[in-house]
Amino acid sequence: MSKLLRNVRFLISLMALAGGIATAADHAADVDPRIGTGGDGHTFPGATVPFGMIQLSPDTAMPDFKHGYKWAAGYQYGDSSILGFSHTHFSGSGHSDLGDVLVMPLAGAVKLDPGDAAVPGSGYRSRFSHASEVVQAGYYAVTLADSGVRAELTAGRRIGWHRYTFPAGQPAHLLLDLRPSIYDYPGKVLWSNLRVRTDGSVTGCRLTNGWAPGRTLCFAMRFSQPMTSRTLYDRDTDAPYKGFKGPGHQSEDHDAQDGRALEGVFDFGTLSKPLVVKVAISTVSEAGALANLDADGAGWDFDARRQQAHRAWSDALADVDVDAPAVARTQFYTALYHALLSPTLSMDVNGQYRGPDHQVHTAKGFDFYSTWSLWDVYRAQQPLMVLLHPDKSTDFVRSLLAARAASPFGILPVWAYGGLETWCMIGYHAVPVIADAYLKGVRGFDANEALQAMVASASYGPYGDLADYMKLGYVPIDREPEGASKTLEYAYDDWTIAQMATAMGKRDVAATFGKRAGNWRNAWDAKTGYMRARLANGAFREPFDPAVAGYGSDYTEGNAFQYSWYVPQDVPGLIEAMGGKKQFVDKLDGVFDAKVDPAHFKHVEDITGLIGWYAHGNEPSHHLAYLYDYAGAPEKTQQRLKQIMDSQYAARPDGLAGNDDLGQMSAWYVFTALGFYPVTPASDVYAIGRPFVAKAVLHLAGDKTFTITAAPFDALHPYVGEITLNGQPLTTPFLHHRDLIDGGELHFRMIAAPAGAATQASLAR
Repeated sequence: MSKLLRNVRFLISLMALAGGIATAADHAADVDPRIGTGGDGHTFPGATVPFGMIQLSPDTAMPDFKHGYKWAAGYQYGDSSILGFSHTHFSGSGHSDLGDVLVMPLAGAVKLDPGDAAVPGSGYRSRFSHASEVVQAGYYAVTLADSGVRAELTAGRRIGWHRYTFPAGQPAHLLLDLRPSIYDYPGKVLWSNLRVRTDGSVTGCRLTNGWAPGRTLCFAMRFSQPMTSRTLYDRDTDAPYKGFKGPGHQSEDHDAQDGRALEGVFDFGTLSKPLVVKVAISTVSEAGALANLDADGAGWDFDARRQQAHRAWSDALADVDVDAPAVARTQFYTALYHALLSPTLSMDVNGQYRGPDHQVHTAKGFDFYSTWSLWDVYRAQQPLMVLLHPDKSTDFVRSLLAARAASPFGILPVWAYGGLETWCMIGYHAVPVIADAYLKGVRGFDANEALQAMVASASYGPYGDLADYMKLGYVPIDREPEGASKTLEYAYDDWTIAQMATAMGKRDVAATFGKRAGNWRNAWDAKTGYMRARLANGAFREPFDPAVAGYGSDYTEGNAFQYSWYVPQDVPGLIEAMGGKKQFVDKLDGVFDAKVDPAHFKHVEDITGLIGWYAHGNEPSHHLAYLYDYAGAPEKTQQRLKQIMDSQYAARPDGLAGNDDLGQMSAWYVFTALGFYPVTPASDVYAIGRPFVAKAVLHLAGDKTFTITAAPFDALHPYVGEITLNGQPLTTPFLHHRDLIDGGELHFRMIAAPAGAATQASLAR
C-alpha cells in the first residue's frame, strides 16, 4: 500500500480513536488480544508492536517446568491475581521461557516475595478484576485491587512503557524482581547483576539456563520522577558470588549488586502525578540496552507512545480490508494480529545481536529477527508474510542465513529465540521458509548462500539421524524416535530444496533432492494403509496401533491417522498409493467422522481441537481439509472448513482450540477466511476452499489490490457453485501466487447445496 494511502487511513483511524468509535479503516480497534488467553491458546494480552522486541504483559503465574503448560505465555484468563509485568513473552508457544525483567508497582508497605495467590496480601502479587482491564492492540491497562494502583502499558519496537497512577497519599514504590521466569525452576537463573547509575538509570543483566541454555538478557530502565531512595537485595542463601552477605542483604553502597536472586526496590515518595517508567532490553549488553533506550525512548509522553503503537498496528493490519459482521471482524483481525507478532526483532540499534554461538555479531543492511517456531510457522504464517509483507520476508530470510553463518554446526535454525537454538521439534523447516519466499519472488538475499545453507541443513548427519536417512532413505525407529514423522518431514523439506534449485538452474542439486523427496514412500505401508516407521533392517516396527501417539511412538505429536496424509509435495502420488480418489476421500472422511474420546490424548498436551481423529489444535492436521480438492471433492473441503471454523475458533478468551504456535493457528484462520490455503509452501499453488467473509481486499506490493467477493453470503448458502477469476471461470480449485500479486478479483457464487456432479468434476480436473 502506498505511503500516502497509509497515512490517510491512519488519520481516519486516529480520529475514530480520539472519538471513542471505530471505523472500517481502524482495524487495530477490531483486535481483541484476550482471544487465546484462556484454555490452551497460550497468547498474552499485553502491549507489543508488529514483530517487536518487547512484549510487555501481565503475568498471573510463573509456573514450574512440569506444571506450567497452560501458563506458557505467563497469563491465564481464569486467574484472579497478577504477579507483575514482564517484558518478554512467546505468543502461543507449546513450550516456554522468558518473563524477563518483572516489575510490580507497590503502594504503602513493601513485600519482597510474590506470596500465595490463594492468600491475598501474603506477598506483592495483587488481585484484579477483568472489569478493570482494557486490552487493545498495543495497550493494556488494569487496576491492581490490593494496592489501588492503575497500571497502563504500551510498547515500541525495543521499549516497554509503563504508567502507574498511585492512590493519593500513599508512598509509591516500584519492585524489580530478577528471579522469576516463565517455566521457572530451581537453578534457572545462573547469574544476574543490578545497578543504579549516577543519572538514576537502572541497568542489569541475567544469564538463564532455560529452554535456550545460557541465554543473556540485559535491560535499562528510567523513571519520570527521581527516586527518594532505593534498596538492592540478594535473596539467595546459597549464592557463591563475591560480595554475598546473606539472605535479604542490602547492598552497602545502594548502587550495585550481583548474584542469582536479585531484587530492587525503588522509592518515589508521595506522588502528585503518575509515574512513567521506560525499559529497553538487549540480548548483548547493558550498553546496548542503554543505547536502545536513548534511541527509541525519548521523552515521557506515554499517550504519544500509545498512539504510535496504535499506528503501527493500524498500518500493519491495513493490508487487508474485510467486509464482515463485528464478531467476524474481531476474529479475523485478531488472527491477523497474532500472525504479525513473530518472529521478533532481536537486535540493538547499532545492529548488534547474539548468535547461536553465543557471540555478538553485527547485522549490516537488515534487521535481525529471532523467535522461530519453524515446525509450525512454515505452513501458513510465513507464507502469509510472503503474501502481505514480502519486504519483511527479505529480513526474515537474511536473519535465518545470519543465524546459520554463526551456527557452530553450520545449519539453519530449528527453533530459536534470542538468537539461540533450542533444538525443539523436528525437520529442517527453515528450508521451506526460504524456498517459499524465493519461489514467490522475494529477493534481497544471496540465493546461492541460501541454497548452500539449505543443503547443509539437509546434510548434517548428527541432526535427527539424517545420517541414516541419507543412507537408507528413511529414519530407522530403532535408532531414532518418531522415525515415521521425521522421514515424512525430511522428504517434504528435500522437495523444497529441489524446487529452489530447479528455479536457480542447479540441476545436480535439484536431482539429488528431487529423489530424496520421494522417500515418503519408504514410510508407506500398503498392507495397513498407514505411514509407519521402519527398523534399520527394513521391516516395519511391530506391533502397530495407528492410534498410538506421542514420544516413543512412530510419530511426533500425532498418530497414524494424522501423519498418513503428510505428503504435501506429492498429493497425487499419495492418492494413488491409497487406491485412488474414492478410496482417498472415504479414508479422509473416516478421519473426520471417527468417534474419538479426547482423553485418548491426555498424555500429549498439544493434541487438541478434535473432530474425529482430526486435531486442529496441532499442526500436522492443518492441511487435511484441503486435500479433498485434490481428489475431486471440493464440496467436502468446503463442508469440513465450515465445521472447523465453527467449532475451533471463537471471539472469546478460550477461542483457540490449541496453542497458537507463534501465529500458525491464526494464519490458518486468515487464509481460510479469505478462501484459499498454501497446502504446499514452496510451490506457487493455493488450494481453494470457500470464503468466510463477504468481501476482502488485499493491498499488496506495488499498490496492487486483489479483491475476493462471495454472494449470496449467508448461512443458507455454504457451498461454492462457481468461481471466477477476473471474470473467467476457474476450472480447478486452485489459485497461483501470481494470480494474487498481479491484482484482480476472485468471485465465489455461493449455493445452498453441493454443486452437481458435472460441476464438481469440472472443478476437480
